This record gives sequence, structure tokens and C-alpha cells, in this order.
Amino acid sequence: MAAPVEHGTLLSAHRGEWTVDEVLALAEDQTTGQRIELLDGALLMSPAPTSAHQRVLQEVQYGFRGKLPAGTELLPGVNVRLADRRLLIPDFVVLTCAGTDTTYYDCSEVPLAGEIESPSTKVFDRTLKRQVYAEAGVPFYLLVDPAKKPAEALLFELVDGVYVLLAKSESGRIEFTRPFQVTLDLAP
Repeated sequence: MAAPVEHGTLLSAHRGEWTVDEVLALAEDQTTGQRIELLDGALLMSPAPTSAHQRVLQEVQYGFRGKLPAGTELLPGVNVRLADRRLLIPDFVVLTCAGTDTTYYDCSEVPLAGEIESPSTKVFDRTLKRQVYAEAGVPFYLLVDPAKKPAEALLFELVDGVYVLLAKSESGRIEFTRPFQVTLDLAP
């Protein structure tokens, strides 16, 4: 799970709540290879993903390839601004502004956010991130659990401010038609 910033780092010299602009202005040498996210003014740090996590991400990317509507694209690990004091880094997002180069994307440009669970992020991904994405109005949330063999995927759709299960994988395979038609095969 994401952890608070350790004392003694350059980051700990900061006083008070953080802003999105301050987080985005951090130099790479201050982040020491950590993923830094912002939730209600507090920094959350987690280590870079493992190679096993990245292999699952690669399968997800392959599954989406050629399936997205024109003008959209899937990108891994980008900053998504959800509010003035909220900045998350989903494992992957589908964006409605294909080809745009920026430091962060606004949540209004994200029809689908996805997380791949790891032992250290499982609770965070299933509860807090899910709630934060819903509060920001992200229409779809895809959650992948690679610890299950084969990997399990759950697609949620935002209905009246709450995510409702839309599709669940069977034998590592998930098919859905909203927000676009995709079949992901996560079985090895």
C-alpha cells in the first residue's frame, strides 16, 4: 500500500498540505523511484511496480490494441488530476485526447481507469482508489487481480455515483461492450 513520506528526505522539508502543482513540480531525483500520488493534500508513495505486475499490464495493453475508438488511446502510469488536491497514477487509463502530450490528464478525459493489484496496493485499489475515481466521475473502472490464477478482471460502471459490477472474467477472459468492445485474455 502507499506509504507516507519518510522523514529525512527532501520531501519531508515541505510543510502543510501539498497541492497538485507542487507534486508535479518535484524533480525526479527527489522521488527516488517512487510513485507519488496526492490524496486530499497528503502525499502517498509506493514503489515502482514489479516485473510480474508489468507483464499483466502488457497483456492488458495487447488486449486493448486495435480495439479503441478513433481519438482514444491507452497509456500506462500517467498522472490523472481528479480534483484540486487529488492526483493519482492509475496503472493504465483510456484517454479521449489521443496524442496529447502533457504532465497530467484531467479526469474528464478518462472514460476508463485501471488498476492491477499487488500485495501492497490491493486494499487501496479495491476501496480508496475505487471511491476516489467514482467521486471524480470516471465512468468505468477495471480492476485486475493477478494473484488469482488465472488473473481475475472486474469491470465496474459508474451508476448514480457508485460503481456497479458490469463484467467479470471467467477463466482469465473478460469481454465487455461498454465503454467499447474488448476481450481481454489474462490466462497464461
